[in-house]
Amino acid sequence: MRDQVALRWRLGGLLAAVLVIVALPYIVTRSGARDALDANARVTHSSEVKSLTYRIAYVTRDGEAAMYRLLDGDRNPQVKLRAERAGKEIPSLLAQLRDMTRDDEDQQSRIGALGSTVSGRLALMDQAMLRFQRGDLRGANDALHDSGTLFNMDDLIDGIVRNEDATLLARRREAQQATFNSGLALTITAAAQILLLAIVVIVSERQISRRLRAEEREGQAVQRSQLIVQAVREPIALLDARLSTLLVNAAFGELYGLPSNHPQSLSLTEIGEGAWRDSALLQRLNDVLLLDRELWDYELIQRTIDGVDRHVVINARRLQQGEGGEPVLLLTVSDVTARALVEQQVKELNRQLEGKVAQVSDVNRELEAFSYSVSHDLRAPLRHIAGFTGKLSQHLGEQADEKTHHYIEVISDAARRMALLIEDLLVFSRLGRGALRLQPVDMQSLAEEARVLAESDAPGRRIHWSITPLPIVIGDENMLRTVWQNLLGNAVKYTGKCDVARINVDMHRNGNGDYEFVVGDNGAGFDMQYAGKLFGVFQRLHRASEFPGNGIGLANVRRIVSRHGGKVWADAQPEKGARFHFTLPASDLADAFAQERQ
Repeated sequence: MRDQVALRWRLGGLLAAVLVIVALPYIVTRSGARDALDANARVTHSSEVKSLTYRIAYVTRDGEAAMYRLLDGDRNPQVKLRAERAGKEIPSLLAQLRDMTRDDEDQQSRIGALGSTVSGRLALMDQAMLRFQRGDLRGANDALHDSGTLFNMDDLIDGIVRNEDATLLARRREAQQATFNSGLALTITAAAQILLLAIVVIVSERQISRRLRAEEREGQAVQRSQLIVQAVREPIALLDARLSTLLVNAAFGELYGLPSNHPQSLSLTEIGEGAWRDSALLQRLNDVLLLDRELWDYELIQRTIDGVDRHVVINARRLQQGEGGEPVLLLTVSDVTARALVEQQVKELNRQLEGKVAQVSDVNRELEAFSYSVSHDLRAPLRHIAGFTGKLSQHLGEQADEKTHHYIEVISDAARRMALLIEDLLVFSRLGRGALRLQPVDMQSLAEEARVLAESDAPGRRIHWSITPLPIVIGDENMLRTVWQNLLGNAVKYTGKCDVARINVDMHRNGNGDYEFVVGDNGAGFDMQYAGKLFGVFQRLHRASEFPGNGIGLANVRRIVSRHGGKVWADAQPEKGARFHFTLPASDLADAFAQERQ
């Protein structure tokens, strides 16, 4: 038997040697021809890259030349088409050039720089066309001049072409080396053919012993695999085509009360006192065997041998037992009882949280409705008080003594103050109910507008302003205007006792990428232990006799910023000024408008 096996191996080796002797020269020759074709293709490719690069430069300069002709008074429609052609053709040409050099990172970098430069020139050319259409010939000429000055593309074009020439030279050298290698390979092949015939005989003898050792190692590997399967803590079973056990590991037997080394094969429905009698699961397992479908994460509640209902996840797939053998089913079971209980608890907590959120929302709506209604209902009696106080003053006339006038004045002042409080409360209520009208908002303009308004309320004062460049954000313009007016107005108000007021407006991006705005002053400041009251409705940290106001401005600021998805806070020291911070989310749309403004 062994002699027959050895003979078959020798015959196979001889056939392989003959095949190599015939096929190897053919393969080497074919490889050389393929290398030559590849070299020609690379030369053509490099020429196409250079041609396309020159094409981009030509179309760009031709468009600029046509634009200069338009500025010189040439009204030929073809000239205008030439001026507009660059903006239409250049993007597709750049995309084609990037695609052709995708395998060259250096070229990609240069083409990226060329794309940026050409885009800059096209942008200035579009600006020149727009000014030309508006009749601004000087501005259009300046834009064209700037395009050549600011975006010089000659060096980039030369760099791309030089790099492609260098690549072409390297490829030619590779082709020459490949030709040399082919000749060398043919020489070596002749020697290898002779050597191979001698090796086949020796290898065929050794192959027999290797096969025996391989069979021995295979037996050891099977044994080790069985040991691993038994050691795995996840229940595993191997079933035949009739869903009867071929092999189960210790974890499976422990979970379902089945010894791992049981001698006889058991049907799956007989295991675990009915744990596997679910008809839907049995149908899915049969589908896995018959249709070669995989069963993934099938969840089931099973009562195991210990009498506990467990949440399990079942996975199954079909395995083929070599040529002609029946397929078998690999079944794994994962006990996820603890996870299921946690998920159930999380769902219950989420349900309770949703209920609490709904209750809080209802309470907030009721509070807003209550404040709005109360504010409206208070206006009528307040108007009566103010009106009849005036009539009483007119009725008494000169008969009223000084104390009477004082009482009437106190009543009138109280009525006016109450009217302002009601108006502020109505504003606060509207800020919580009105829909946001989102649009691009220039924070620089709003800050400057608020600065002018604050200065007009403080004539004759010396105020030093420092406002850094501010971005464009997405938000409700009227609401954000209120934020700036309150913060800058407070800064002016609380620096009223300073000889020279210093008010700074700053902006930076925080760790989350959001905009953080800061309004700082050198005014009265406040004690940080009372900072929690700062943004409450009608909360004040200074007496009205020192600094007038109703104490609702910062509450409005917090509500507006919160509705925009930001935060607001403050830090200060008594008599050393205060810094108010608020954040607003940044967005790609806002950044695009900011770039367009620049």
